[in-house]
Amino acid sequence: MPSDRTLQLMNRVHRGVLALSGGRLGWRVSGMPALELTTTGRRSGRPHSVMLTSPVQEDDALVIVASRGGDDHHPSWFLNLRDHPEVQVSVAGAPKRPMRARVASPEERARLWPEVARRPNYAGYQRRTSREIPLVVLEPSTDTSP
Repeated sequence: MPSDRTLQLMNRVHRGVLALSGGRLGWRVSGMPALELTTTGRRSGRPHSVMLTSPVQEDDALVIVASRGGDDHHPSWFLNLRDHPEVQVSVAGAPKRPMRARVASPEERARLWPEVARRPNYAGYQRRTSREIPLVVLEPSTDTSP
């Protein structure tokens, strides 16, 4: 499973591609829109940002996957938004907008997972771990805190 250092390096490389290309490259990954998610640290209370993909979009909602590459542990960003669901999201370099995060219900997950699993890697990630990988739904919010 990817180490924290590997995940941080991947995020730095992604941000580097965006910066070097002037935002022309990096906003789509494996056919999915990329986004920058900013959460509030569950312990520190400070903002933390991570680059992710959204394999499913429905109306104004974005679905993200707390896979951590199939690791047996949830990613830090997931633990942060679980405790502080008000987040900020930037898609395609647009200004950050407030959104509220929630874990998809079992019924929603059953409906969404087949579409997620068709995207590169996600089905393999689920096979690697005994935990059920959460799907997170990001919905527009009027709250402006990260």
